[in-house]
Amino acid sequence: MNRRHFLASSLGFAAASPLAAIGPIQRAGKSRMQLGIAAYSFRDFFQWSRGKEQKVEGRKPWSILDFIDWCADHNVPGAEVTSYFFPPDVDEAFLLEVRRHAYLRGVQLAGTAVGNNFALPKGPELDAQIADVKKWIDHAAVMGAPHIRVFAGPASKKLSIEEAVANCTAAYQECLDHAGKKGVFLGLENHGGIVAEPENLVKMVRAANSPWAGINFDSGNFHTEDPYGDLAKIAPYAINVQLKMVMRAKGVERNDPGEPTDIPRVLKILREANYQGWFTLEFEEKKDPFTTIPGILETLRPLLA
Repeated sequence: MNRRHFLASSLGFAAASPLAAIGPIQRAGKSRMQLGIAAYSFRDFFQWSRGKEQKVEGRKPWSILDFIDWCADHNVPGAEVTSYFFPPDVDEAFLLEVRRHAYLRGVQLAGTAVGNNFALPKGPELDAQIADVKKWIDHAAVMGAPHIRVFAGPASKKLSIEEAVANCTAAYQECLDHAGKKGVFLGLENHGGIVAEPENLVKMVRAANSPWAGINFDSGNFHTEDPYGDLAKIAPYAINVQLKMVMRAKGVERNDPGEPTDIPRVLKILREANYQGWFTLEFEEKKDPFTTIPGILETLRPLLA
């Protein structure tokens, strides 16, 4: 059963349903975006990072609840609660507290994010990656977070690019099957590796047999000859957006400061694709986020209006 038939028969929608990702996502109405911020923007200040306790200099270490408070205090509507910063023994009680706390502070959970790799040979290591994503799908559902950013991954030296794409496509589909039962979108990100260019990314999303599939559009992750042109190729499939403040085209080293992102140009690309949803700042520069981010947010607000 192809995805169009699936949507028409099981959901009662027409083939051109806004949820269909077999082609560009069709949305009624005009493009509109809401401001969000990713917890990753404050990555050095959380108590926990990828299961390990961090040493935080000069201030009390944060929990995810503190991040939500910061969003509320700075009038940011959406919080992307990156999985890395949850305690390693996270349980349902804590997840429910995150949901409760966000609601009481008037902050929406825009989603979460995981650091998986699906471009692996079939076997125990890939199975563990799939299991971890499924676990976070369950966690997202408990929190009421509607979206998870997932990676494709760098190709294993044991696989050809074609084999890595095939394994990633199958793993993504398996996770989508689970996500659809929980009401959680899985946005496959343009994050280097086998999706360093747009073609494989679009191919895998188009192949996904699920209305919960789409692309996590990251403005700073195409290091190609024409990053803006490549962003335009993936924008029609976007179900979430992360804004980076810097662009590095092909040939620019990672330690090079790069060029400031042309934010109006990124917004034009998204509006031409009629994107509607979260426009989430993911601040990665080596500057104090507590002093730098508020000014960025004030720049973004009128641009999103």
